[in-house]
Amino acid sequence: MPTQPSDVPFTYQDYLNTPDDVRCELIEGELLVMEPAPATSHQRVLVNLTLLLAPFAREHGLGEVFIAPTDVYLSDTNVVQPDLLFVSAARASIVTERDVHGAPDLVVEIASPSTRQRDRGIKMEIYARYGVVEYWLVDPATATVETLPLKDGQMVFTGGYGRPDTFTTPLLPGLEVDLGLIF
Repeated sequence: MPTQPSDVPFTYQDYLNTPDDVRCELIEGELLVMEPAPATSHQRVLVNLTLLLAPFAREHGLGEVFIAPTDVYLSDTNVVQPDLLFVSAARASIVTERDVHGAPDLVVEIASPSTRQRDRGIKMEIYARYGVVEYWLVDPATATVETLPLKDGQMVFTGGYGRPDTFTTPLLPGLEVDLGLIF
């Protein structure tokens, strides 16, 4: 992902002034221009997760699921576009017409070669800092999911799952994520 070098940090206002046809994120004041569209394996996993989580959340009145590109404003120098995110009904007020203005309850990043290091590094740190309750790292290449809930200000690995495992999350009580259906 190419970056826009600058001695002065970019801000949310700078981010809003980028052209509509340029997809980017603002990470620690650095404007990161997104690479071309993700691979079909990435998109297939995203669709499958969305088809599982969104109807379940809606049917049970638990909240809303959004997919990229949805801006998540965390601070004036941190605006991200997770692959998938969930905002609980209790925190619905952070969903605005323009963006999600605050930390989602759940953030899912689907790894690709160009994002793997950032998803595991700086983005995970930012999600922890701003209070994302749970983070999933999904890897289509290995057909695995790591779940990392926030504990004492850090994302803590609690489980690694692969096909044909099933796992649950306290954020969506009653939901079983069957990885055989995801990968």
